[in-house]
Amino acid sequence: MRLLVVEDEVRLARALRRGLMADGFAVDIALTGPAGLQAARDGDYDAVLLDVMLPGMSGYDVVRTLRAEGNPVAVLMLSAKDGAHDQADGLDSGADDYLVKPVSYVVLLAHLRAVLRRHHDTLPPVLTWGDVRLDPAAHQVTLAGEPVEVTPREYALLEFFLGHPGQVITKFELLDRVWDLGDRGTNTVEVYVGYLRRKLGADVIETVRGAGYRLGGSAIVGS
Repeated sequence: MRLLVVEDEVRLARALRRGLMADGFAVDIALTGPAGLQAARDGDYDAVLLDVMLPGMSGYDVVRTLRAEGNPVAVLMLSAKDGAHDQADGLDSGADDYLVKPVSYVVLLAHLRAVLRRHHDTLPPVLTWGDVRLDPAAHQVTLAGEPVEVTPREYALLEFFLGHPGQVITKFELLDRVWDLGDRGTNTVEVYVGYLRRKLGADVIETVRGAGYRLGGSAIVGS
C-alpha cells in the first residue's frame, strides 16, 4: 500500500517513513500543507498521515478541501493538539481517525491498519499464481505451501504484480507504486525482480523486452 506523510518536522517524517517502509508500505513525504494537498490530489494513495499544525495550510483545511473535492482517501491525523475540541474538529473536518502526539509507533501502526480496514471494508483477497500464494491477512508468502522469507520491498513488489494479472507493467509504474520518492536508482527494479525470481522461480516474472515485466505462467486466483 502507498502512504503520504504530511509532517513539517523533518526528523519525525523521516522516522515515520523508515518505520512504515520496514512494514511494507511505500511512503512519500510532504512538508507543508499546500504540498500535502497537492500530493494527495495527484497521487493514488491508500492513506494520508496528516499533521495539524503545518506551514501554509492547516491539516484541518487540507482534509476539509480534499473532502469538498470528493477525494475519499483515508486520513489519519497526528497532532500535539490534545484538546477534546481539537480532536472533534479533526474528525468533523473529514479525518477518519485522530491520534495525539507523542504516540508509540506500535499504536500508530495499529490505528493505521484499522483505518485502512474500515476504508477498504475488508482485507484484499488472497492472491495466487501457480504455486505462489500471498496472504495479506497473515502478511505471508508461500511457495508450494512452504513459507518464503521476503523483505517488505519484495512483498510489496510481488503484491503489485499479483494485483495486475496479465498486464505488462513498466519500470516507471513499479517505481511509482512500490518505491518512495527518495529511493529510485536506475537498476532498482531489475535487482528486486531478480531477488523474487531466485526465491520463487525464474518463470514467475517474465521480461517483456522494451516494455517491462508481467507475471508468467498460470492464471491468478482470488479467494
